[in-house]
Amino acid sequence: MKNRRICWEMIILSDFKRTLSIENVKQWFFKTWPIFPAMFYLMSFLVIVLFYLIGLSLNHPCSEINFPTFASFTELFKNEYFNSALINTTLFMILGTPLELITGLFLSFLIFRSFFMRGVIRSLFLIPLALPALVTAMLLFVLFDFPGGHINHIITGGYSWFPQVFDQPINWRGSKLFSMAIALFGKVWRDMPISMLILLAGINNIDPELFDAAKTMGASFRKRAVHVIMPLMIPSISVVLLLRSVEMWKEFIFPFVLAGRYHLLGTLIDFYYNEIGNSHMAATVSIIMVICIVFSTLILMKILELIQKLIVSR
Repeated sequence: MKNRRICWEMIILSDFKRTLSIENVKQWFFKTWPIFPAMFYLMSFLVIVLFYLIGLSLNHPCSEINFPTFASFTELFKNEYFNSALINTTLFMILGTPLELITGLFLSFLIFRSFFMRGVIRSLFLIPLALPALVTAMLLFVLFDFPGGHINHIITGGYSWFPQVFDQPINWRGSKLFSMAIALFGKVWRDMPISMLILLAGINNIDPELFDAAKTMGASFRKRAVHVIMPLMIPSISVVLLLRSVEMWKEFIFPFVLAGRYHLLGTLIDFYYNEIGNSHMAATVSIIMVICIVFSTLILMKILELIQKLIVSR
């Protein structure tokens, strides 16, 4: 028994030495060295900014309070603007993330099937990604402007080809519900191609023989999509949900342009820093946003893991 244990230890030690040999280290280095500059840049930038924000958030403009202090956090949670912005951002993320997933799934299934001019249709779906987000936001601003926006001009009978619906123009961006809905629509429309491409890549990675087998057994395209494609697309769906949820948390352009008076966390940072001139409160909001992103990502990953286990067990 003792000799057998010594033998196994020698085998393990020889494998470990072989793994750490100079040739293997050289091969690993030459394969991975191109990512070192990018990794160093990203990590150093992240660490510097994060530590700077933490230092600002743990400080207070009142000189009587010593560093470190949580006075900025306490003051912020009592602030009506922050509580409203936190609720708005949470709803924006909860509604926007599944909308982008559903839109991406629908479009990816649509262009996955072979049909006439599929390449042209696929190119048209990529147009929102080619437009800068600010341009898209300004287009929606012009469409829903009050009182002379194009939408108001249409519904008040400004065009002969469309019947008059309302006597007076509607102040779309004066309502919290409508302004947030317009901002959410712009965000989903702008980022829809990213979700579509990720999900389309997931569909293309599925073995075509599975489709042929299901089709041979008489399964319709809907049944093949639900029972064959969807379970195998869990990794792609997970990527879309994680990336889009992070983007929803830190969204700035569309709420800033289309719903400026109704803050999200991203626009609240700009409000504290530029309009109020309080960098400590802006940094505190930034730290809270990072915490929200981390916690929501962990929760979403846990939910996706449970869903994947449930699908596998079935």
